[in-house]
Amino acid sequence: MSADPIADLAEGERSGARFIIPGSPEWPTQLDQLGPRSPLGLWLHGSADLRFSCLRSVAVVGARAATAYGVHVAAQFAVGFSDSGWTVVSGGAFGIDGAAHRGSLAADSPTVVVLACGVDVTYPTGHHDLFAAARDQGVVVSECPPGVHPTRARFLIRNRLIAALSRGTVVVEAALRSGALNTAGHALSLQRHLAAVPGPITSTMSAGCHRLLRERKAVCVTSPEEVIELVGAIGDDLAPQSRGPAVPRDTLNEATSRVLDAIPTRGAAGPASIAVAAGVSLDAALSALGGLAAAGYIERVDKGWRTRKTLSSTYQKANETAPLRQYPSDQNDYDDLPPSPDDP
Repeated sequence: MSADPIADLAEGERSGARFIIPGSPEWPTQLDQLGPRSPLGLWLHGSADLRFSCLRSVAVVGARAATAYGVHVAAQFAVGFSDSGWTVVSGGAFGIDGAAHRGSLAADSPTVVVLACGVDVTYPTGHHDLFAAARDQGVVVSECPPGVHPTRARFLIRNRLIAALSRGTVVVEAALRSGALNTAGHALSLQRHLAAVPGPITSTMSAGCHRLLRERKAVCVTSPEEVIELVGAIGDDLAPQSRGPAVPRDTLNEATSRVLDAIPTRGAAGPASIAVAAGVSLDAALSALGGLAAAGYIERVDKGWRTRKTLSSTYQKANETAPLRQYPSDQNDYDDLPPSPDDP
């Protein structure tokens, strides 16, 4: 089929789309790093400015056959990015892409949807309302003219745009052979930051993420703050230091803590044997025992001292009758690409 630029521009104008080229005010200059693979122009449909939206942006990609875990993580990350002023870039597919776009929109932030079809074509058709919201609040992007339908090859080609538009790419879930790993490869070739979210080792939808981590191609991330620290400004976007929960015994001094460790949990022991086990003097042991008893750590019995038995509320016994969650079987993302303009 021969190209008809005049007709394409007219059709784009009728549908409300606009066409930009390198040098246009809205053109993201980071696309120039693609070199010979850089698009000649882009079709845009939406209210957001593409160049401004991509100044601080993160690509969130993953499997179409996403698990509930992956969908939750993608949406949670997108909300966290949006709250911190970062734009989410993704491909508008089912699964991880859709969850990331929805999370961004729910946080009243623009999102960038990069399509493998014309900006006036809804694929998948089930995302009609999502794309409409993205146009109102963000922008839909494609290098295909209006009216062009997706093909298998166009999905793989558009992945380079997702990687190039963003400061870094996060792979939330991916099978060992997937379109998400194709996007990750483009990010690495552009020397952009690449991160991966770990998942259950029993889930085939996380196997691709685990391979990226094992081969040290990606950084392990478990929160949106860690991603922002990776792709943000050095020293300005540091993630908060993760710490374990504080417990009351953290406030004990060294001698008292050693005495508490020397007190048996079964049976009992006298002050002299506790002092020897703790490596402190008898006077120090007696002083510590009085304080520990007053604080409720220990109790006195006929044969000496023992730790007080308490039921922890942190770790409750699991319901042995509850069924284990079963993750869906692996679905090949490449095979998931549409062979025709119609939805599979």
